[in-house]
Amino acid sequence: MTDDGIRSRHAVVIGGGLAGVTTALQLAEAGVGVTLLEGRPRLGGLAFSFQRGDLTVDNGQHVYLRCCTAYRWFLERIGGAHLAPVQERLDVPVLDPGRARGARLGRLRRTALPVPLHLAASLATYPHLSLAERASVGRAALALGRLDPADPALDGIDFATWLGRHGQSARTIEALWDLVGVATLNATAENASMGLAAMVFKTGLLSEPGAADIGWARVPLGELHDTLAREALDAAGVRVRTSARVRGVSRADGDRWSVETDADTLDADTVVLAVAQREAHALLPEGSLADPDRLLDIGTAPILNIHVRYDRTVLRRPFFTALGSPVQWVFDRTEASGLKDGQYLALSQSAAQHEIDAPVAELRARYLPELERLLPPARDARVVDFFVTRERTATFAPAPGVGRLRPGAHTRAPGLYLAGAWTATGWPATMEGAVRSGFTAAGAALRALGRPHAHPLKEAA
Repeated sequence: MTDDGIRSRHAVVIGGGLAGVTTALQLAEAGVGVTLLEGRPRLGGLAFSFQRGDLTVDNGQHVYLRCCTAYRWFLERIGGAHLAPVQERLDVPVLDPGRARGARLGRLRRTALPVPLHLAASLATYPHLSLAERASVGRAALALGRLDPADPALDGIDFATWLGRHGQSARTIEALWDLVGVATLNATAENASMGLAAMVFKTGLLSEPGAADIGWARVPLGELHDTLAREALDAAGVRVRTSARVRGVSRADGDRWSVETDADTLDADTVVLAVAQREAHALLPEGSLADPDRLLDIGTAPILNIHVRYDRTVLRRPFFTALGSPVQWVFDRTEASGLKDGQYLALSQSAAQHEIDAPVAELRARYLPELERLLPPARDARVVDFFVTRERTATFAPAPGVGRLRPGAHTRAPGLYLAGAWTATGWPATMEGAVRSGFTAAGAALRALGRPHAHPLKEAA
């Protein structure tokens, strides 16, 4: 019993990614005893770091936007906001090396003017589109701003179809809409739900002037999502067990739950499955969802990351993105990795279905010449190291119709809840969506337990 006479409650959160860590923190702060189980030897899910010689390497480049209020709360909560700052103002260098007269640099950047004028000057001078194409973008943006991303009808069509209906050329889609959409949705326009695309562009570009300002970690992700997250969990009283593989979840006596691990069995009032959809499907007790196999219909999409270490500096900007090249986004990770000599670049390649299983030698032969084409100083530099990391199931696939497959936090089994970026957050598979799902799952569990709970973000409730 607690001091107020209420029986002590215990929750088991399965999964130590951002969704699970958020859920555990929220439950613990409301006075619930929490055990967090993670099968890997570390926290952080698919946003983690590892050592390669003297480099500390992120498995992939992760960014967020100023509009990602839940993830920003997460950073503040673990004491890491200063380690992953946001740009003062959106500024994205866009390089197209395929022009007849040489490479051209364009920029997508905002001013302090109100929406939609904050992007007007950038669009008016964007060199990668014709004057007519720039004008068509403005008209499409106005039409997009009138949409409700939660409208189920939008989930049934693809983004490319909608863009075609609104006068967007193939070049416009490549040079603008896919430039942003592939990185945020992990799908090209023809493979993306219009509902999710509308959510991304309306929230990021058409809500507030600074909504799309970009933030990224200036330290290894493991320092944030493992080290600092573990410290925050410990301080909140959460019992964290890594390398703890869960074998099954079942009903115990009465309304309690039993969670079986490799080492022991835990009893709990509440269980939250904060794992990927296929893992959740495998652990769900019979009858927990009306149609659990729908979780298996939620597809996955890969992200390929190319890592190149040079003996000298070849890039003077923190990052850039490219058109007319297989290269998508390139980030300078030299300082964050701990490298003292030369430069370390990380290339993030989303929607990489056609390359995810390509041999390293093939990728090296494709990408090193491209970097030399994009970055002339690389032509005289020596490649010290070249390696790849592959996340074959990096995100759920944001295909048309995925919205009807994504479940909410509640299940049919009292005391059993779901969390994860693949649940019905309204967001694509992002760090923001993962944290929001943790808010929702914890809130649902606390209401069922009769515990008062103030949601950190009203808009995420």
